[in-house]
Amino acid sequence: MGLLTGLITLPLAPVRGTMWVAERLLEEAERQRRDPRVVEAQLLEAEEAYERGELTAVELDLIEDELIGRLLPGGEQ
Repeated sequence: MGLLTGLITLPLAPVRGTMWVAERLLEEAERQRRDPRVVEAQLLEAEEAYERGELTAVELDLIEDELIGRLLPGGEQ
């Protein structure tokens, strides 16, 4: 990047910084969403809710399918 280009785009630096932070946050959220420990905890929570009568069998199946899909390669993008 040349000096002139750097000076012209200087006012955009805060926007670029904000975008960089937003991208890092998105990457971390996706990593946590696919973490097997997090998925296992959510599965256990759903099963407990089912046992307490807070979920129907159909709702539990849908939740399980969604959570397991997170762990599969190429699953639920």
